[in-house]
Amino acid sequence: MSGSPIKNVLRKLGLERRKLSLMSQKTPRRVNRWFKWLSPGLFIKRWLLISLTGAILLSLGLAIWVKLTPINRLIGLLSQLLELITRLIPSYVSGPLAVMIGLFLLLWGQSRTVGSITEALQPDSDQELVDVLLTHRRLNRGPKIVAIGGGTGLSTLLRGLKQYSANITAIVTVADDGGSSGRLRREIGVLPPGDIRNCLAALADEEKLLTELFQYRFKAGDGLSGHSFGNLFLTVMTEVTGDLERAIAASSKVLAVRGKVLPATLTDVCLWAQLSDGRIIKGESKITEANGKISLIGCEPPNPTALPAAIKAIEDADCIIIGPGSLYTSVIPNLLVPGIREAIAKVKVPRIYICNIMTEVGETDNYTVSDHLRAIDQVCGQRVFDAVLVQKISPSELALKRYAAENCHPVYLDREEVSRLGCFLVLANVMSENEITGYVRHDPQRLARVLVRWFSES
Repeated sequence: MSGSPIKNVLRKLGLERRKLSLMSQKTPRRVNRWFKWLSPGLFIKRWLLISLTGAILLSLGLAIWVKLTPINRLIGLLSQLLELITRLIPSYVSGPLAVMIGLFLLLWGQSRTVGSITEALQPDSDQELVDVLLTHRRLNRGPKIVAIGGGTGLSTLLRGLKQYSANITAIVTVADDGGSSGRLRREIGVLPPGDIRNCLAALADEEKLLTELFQYRFKAGDGLSGHSFGNLFLTVMTEVTGDLERAIAASSKVLAVRGKVLPATLTDVCLWAQLSDGRIIKGESKITEANGKISLIGCEPPNPTALPAAIKAIEDADCIIIGPGSLYTSVIPNLLVPGIREAIAKVKVPRIYICNIMTEVGETDNYTVSDHLRAIDQVCGQRVFDAVLVQKISPSELALKRYAAENCHPVYLDREEVSRLGCFLVLANVMSENEITGYVRHDPQRLARVLVRWFSES
């Protein structure tokens, strides 16, 4: 059908690319872009110098080989031509004129060369090639950041961090058993792709359009209704490549992902929780629906094997970020993998936990900041982070009323307890609020900016 949502998204993608192409054609050429090519770190000047040296040596070699005879004749011919020109046109006119013509030809030739390369490598981009190279070099020199979590919280964090570094590794939980991911898990036997899909979309260069395409859910069709396009894409890639790790790597190349996304484990794990009233609830999606107070949490099998690439990323990291996300169903499931929590505990790099802004019904009812810290300490058996980031400013009255109607409240900062637990406190405004609905979320740009500043000062 011509009006189907997927075709509309694809059509929009094509229109957007054409729009960018037209913008690129209309962008005026700026003189200062030539100076950017001289910026350090691009590895351009050295290769131009090497090429020039090669051309000179080639010319000298040929001249020596033929005993300079053609060179002497050519020099003599040029000398006679120059004498004729200087007799007809004074040197103070012909000299500057030749210099200007030479510079014009040189700049014109280089401009057309760079333009052709840019058109071939980036036909639909409005960015100059030199700007792309500068950004590429800056991001590749960024810190090695490992972000651990799941749900929408982790994808929000990645959306901001990718502006500061391309060396990002997202370690994602695979305990989800609800919605489209749960159906694929039960019917096909693949690991749940939902959280991984969100992270890939967040790290992709064409983030807005890819997110719209990847998050699209089919509303009709036998067996398709309720599934997201991204989940189906990853499921097919898993079947084609053989396992989820290879599927993610292949998808990352297709989507031009900035960084890496890794599952915490390739083991098919099932989350369970023991509530304060004695009930034992199995299944990640059923835990919050039970509306009880969680006293203990674990998974089956009890000690899933960590993905080796995830452990290697933690060992090589310059900074480790845990959260944000649902405490028991997004953050802690990663820490139930022994290899992951042990690797985090061993590294001697800055480690920070991002506390949620609001409590969650059936999961962290009436929790304080210190309650979040204790819950993680209980699972890990030790402290695996040095600092905790807490929202500094309270949400508006509209937001407080909106959440109170759902029995949710801001996570209370009990400073004395946090201090007694020996955790460094980072207070900052990292929240964005929807003025219409009253919902609050972590703001990607604010969150990333605060974390990068904290890391640079650590």
